[in-house]
Amino acid sequence: MSRVNLVGFLPAELEDLAVELGASRYRGRQLATWIYRKRVFELEAMSDLPKDFRGRLGERAVVEVPEPERVTPSQDGSRKLVYRFADGNRISSVVMPDDDRITLCVSTQVGCGFECRFCLTGVMGLERNLTAGEIVGQVLGANRLLAPDQHVTHIVFMGMGEPLANYAALVTSLRILTDAKLGLGYSPRRITVSTVGLVPGIEKLGREALKVNLAISLHAASDEVRGPLMPVNRSFDLKTLLAALRRYPLAHRQRIFFEYVLLEDVNDSPDDAARLVRLLRGIRAKVNLIPFNDWEGAEFRRPPLPRILAFQSILLDAGLTTTVRWSKGEDIGAACGQLREPVPA
Repeated sequence: MSRVNLVGFLPAELEDLAVELGASRYRGRQLATWIYRKRVFELEAMSDLPKDFRGRLGERAVVEVPEPERVTPSQDGSRKLVYRFADGNRISSVVMPDDDRITLCVSTQVGCGFECRFCLTGVMGLERNLTAGEIVGQVLGANRLLAPDQHVTHIVFMGMGEPLANYAALVTSLRILTDAKLGLGYSPRRITVSTVGLVPGIEKLGREALKVNLAISLHAASDEVRGPLMPVNRSFDLKTLLAALRRYPLAHRQRIFFEYVLLEDVNDSPDDAARLVRLLRGIRAKVNLIPFNDWEGAEFRRPPLPRILAFQSILLDAGLTTTVRWSKGEDIGAACGQLREPVPA
């Protein structure tokens, strides 16, 4: 019988496992503390666990954090981490330092099934969902690569895949990441979940009371433009999506982030900007404008800088908080929309 990996177990599940092995729930809480708080991954090093308990545990389980198959540094200081799993599939995560902040972009699926035309990951199609352990493992693995006085401070679910299409694993990983006592202890305000706009998933996430940030991959302000760019719009058009977002529970001073990839002569005109202002009226919103990041075979181009700034100016003049987000890691294929790894033959 193959041994299970304890990375990705909720603290309560580790308590249940301890009871199964004839120990108290307290031993499960100690185990969670060693893995998630102390980041110790060798059972023999968990010194306050009884030796016989560690022996029984070692027969049933392991604590494995993935080692990247490849680490590629960028000129801007970011690093692309490529992980290869036992089934041969690969995914990427990206470490992005910025002053005293270190952001990790994590993946939730191998590939993606939503086929957004401007996103290279969508070209792969969907191979499979990641487990909660494979998601949390990206965070633990990145922290292990950093200097002893450094750690990932912010986490964005913006890597390969659609997080809300892998809902159960997403929520489990978020609970582990935000558990302040036995988990990794991240503030929910430092975690952002991005979605192409899966309305049922948005509504379910709003009921979880996790209080993480929500980001919407919008990329157009009309169905006529968004539909051809993002096939998901055929199932959940802008009217349906915006109605769900107006109902979404936000904490005090929290806003919904809207990601908008600027594509030359597609969605970057002054009229597009004016439509975006009208679309987001009444929503506590922040817009992140992302100049298109090129990839081989792409049918789109990045607008010239004056056009990007003119688009931003219209939003700012209307009172919308708006930033231009120049993606990190573009030179190593690690920028927004560029993540793609080969799949096993």
